[in-house]
Amino acid sequence: MKRLFLDIIKKYFPVVFVKYRYFKVFGKKLNLKNPTGFNEKILWLTLFWQDQRIVQCADKYGLRQYVIGCLGSDNIMPRLYGVYEKVDDVRWEQFPKKFVIKCTHGCKYNILCENKEKLDINKAKNALATWMNTEYGPSTYEPQYYAMKHRIISEEYIETDSGLYPEDYKLYCFNGKVKAILVCLNRENVLNKNEELILEWYDLKWKVLDIGAKPNKQLAMKPTCLEKMVEYAEKLSKPFPFVRVDFYDRHEPILGEMTFTPMYGMAKYYSESGNKLLGSWLVLPDHKMKRKYKKED
Repeated sequence: MKRLFLDIIKKYFPVVFVKYRYFKVFGKKLNLKNPTGFNEKILWLTLFWQDQRIVQCADKYGLRQYVIGCLGSDNIMPRLYGVYEKVDDVRWEQFPKKFVIKCTHGCKYNILCENKEKLDINKAKNALATWMNTEYGPSTYEPQYYAMKHRIISEEYIETDSGLYPEDYKLYCFNGKVKAILVCLNRENVLNKNEELILEWYDLKWKVLDIGAKPNKQLAMKPTCLEKMVEYAEKLSKPFPFVRVDFYDRHEPILGEMTFTPMYGMAKYYSESGNKLLGSWLVLPDHKMKRKYKKED
């Protein structure tokens, strides 16, 4: 009964729902009239400012066309093996030994295959079928996901020269300018040993930024292609008040995704001062746009 009630509130009174969720997560009221913190401003944008390009860029297949429009090609993205509208259309025999297969309309809808000979294809098909029949956005109120067409894509498996998972560099872009870089470390052990992800924050000169909820251990190496990452991120992020542009470092930048609502606007991995610093960089539009996103064809 409670779930049904929340679903109704979410559909017809999204502001009420988001305020409720924020209070449940942080134990304090959400200020939408005069937001100052980064989380508050992300939620303001989610509720009151919509641009159809957000749907395209957050879509893991649609992003390719946006990148081509901005940069002239999608060479900075992983090699694409196939696009499918149904699980039964997937041509597993055409994939190399290592590949990634994912649904395009949400987060964590992916399978990383390190050895196709050991892959349980029936299990993979069942997972894909479940994701294809699941709406991602409603549970967190991220309306850009509601408008996405459900598709499956298969891409190149990205790894280092040593065969390990590459470091993940997340560039926080504000009105087309990179202000901070979040580095996600220890990904190999997170996936294989259930260890904790290490998060570190840096500026463009690779000096530590005091943004994270935990102390920065300064383990992250400055990527050799940082200048190119910043160049690409600033071109891609130019139309938006905020977007996080994610890259892997494989001697050249490999674009992972563009994210407009990190942790659906309720991230707890910022310190209080870090949340305020990020919020100070995010200048909100001077008007609201309440029109709904159009569903992708």
